[in-house]
Amino acid sequence: MQRDFRFAPLSARTLVVAALSAAWLVPGVATAQQSQPQPPPGSSGTLPSISEQKLDAVAKALQQVSDIKDDYQQKIDGSPPADRKRLADEANSALTQAISNQGLSVEEYSSILVMAQNDPTVREKILQRIQPPAK
Repeated sequence: MQRDFRFAPLSARTLVVAALSAAWLVPGVATAQQSQPQPPPGSSGTLPSISEQKLDAVAKALQQVSDIKDDYQQKIDGSPPADRKRLADEANSALTQAISNQGLSVEEYSSILVMAQNDPTVREKILQRIQPPAK
């Protein structure tokens, strides 16, 4: 069953997109060494540096965002259509809280993920900080 975020407010959809965009990060590890992303057109080829503290915060937030996404995906998939908007709103609140608990704004978190997508060095720094799930 597909999630239905059509009725979620625009900002809520933006948060969901930001959270789901994190999914590229882990699968990107395998291909990161095969191809080097090109810098955006018009740039000097270097991206702004990100503090070690921000990289730590993004890695922690990314793990929490992934857990929240998985949890709410299951809840939404198993819920009646009438409950989906409420659950989507809850998910977006939880996502916002997880990101802000790490001292980041949603915009800052998203922009760092975009930088990681475009810069293998930033991507690798974030991946090194991600802790494997406890078993």
